[in-house]
Amino acid sequence: MTATEQTSTPELAPSNAPKLSGPFGYGDRVQLTGPKGRLNTVTLIPGGEFHSHRGMIKHDDLIGVPDGSVVENSSGEEYLALRPLLSDFVMSMPRGAAIVYPKDAAQILSLADIFPGARVVEAGVGSGALSLHLLRAVGDCGELFSFERREEFAEIATANAAAFSGAVPANWTVTVGDLQDALPSHCEAGSVDRVVLDMLAPWECVDVVAEALKPGGVVICYVATVTQLSRVAEELRRSGLFTHPQANETMVRGWHVEGLAVRPDHRMVAHTGFLITARRLAPGAKLPQLKRRASKGEYTEADVAAWTPDLVAGSDGNERSEWTDESIGQWSKSDKVLRKKVRAAQQFARERGAGDEQ
Repeated sequence: MTATEQTSTPELAPSNAPKLSGPFGYGDRVQLTGPKGRLNTVTLIPGGEFHSHRGMIKHDDLIGVPDGSVVENSSGEEYLALRPLLSDFVMSMPRGAAIVYPKDAAQILSLADIFPGARVVEAGVGSGALSLHLLRAVGDCGELFSFERREEFAEIATANAAAFSGAVPANWTVTVGDLQDALPSHCEAGSVDRVVLDMLAPWECVDVVAEALKPGGVVICYVATVTQLSRVAEELRRSGLFTHPQANETMVRGWHVEGLAVRPDHRMVAHTGFLITARRLAPGAKLPQLKRRASKGEYTEADVAAWTPDLVAGSDGNERSEWTDESIGQWSKSDKVLRKKVRAAQQFARERGAGDEQ
């Protein structure tokens, strides 16, 4: 499917970027942790107030207070005041699509070696969680080119970025359209350092990604299922343009540590997705074959059918192939829900000064 290509440039972003360190000031987001550990995030505005059923804290009383201070509400209860981390923000921001969890975002930044000044391409912007991590990693001197097929997701992501940064970053381009069609017109061949693919069928983009990447550049794919993982790996090998792919997943288990009561938490963030990485070979280079046993199984017609996109009717009346959430086994939100999420994200960005309880 070829979507209408356009660059998303919302006008709702506030112009004042919040500070990342130092004493609190107006416009800063503050995370207030109450006696029972409940987190409440507010944006400081002149005359603003944070209310709970047990008392009130005036925003003006937090101005000039150092990060990490303890403040009292009107009834004498103590609250810990901290600036929310990026991981705190992405876990609580409005979502249109499932986000890339901080544990996976951290792995992506490390495995893909996202560095300051890098030119990075991202396909599948979702709700903008990974975009925020990538923007922080490339810094002001780097560039991030994000491509999203659904306009609603692009609007939610840009609104979340505006809410977090105070404005949509100038070095970030969000394009609504197909990566295969739009990438060549946005990035010259051999000009991209890193490519991050968070999409249903990344194997369809291997050739266009290879053309955009510099020799030695990294492609990393975030996929949810083993069928996607297998198909991406085989396509990377088939192309002959990349090193042997490496795949892994990350599981995080917290621990309860209090005195002699030291034990694993009862709940953990287990499987969220697989990461598969490979590096671009130099033009004309032929990768040495690994010495390993031949696979016992071969792809069958049923395997190929499972990886074949569905035929859908286009606007011109002709049928074309398209990957759907159902064909990959993923659940998708309805258009009505997405429109609601767009409005919530835009309201979130507009009312940064109003404060909100999370």
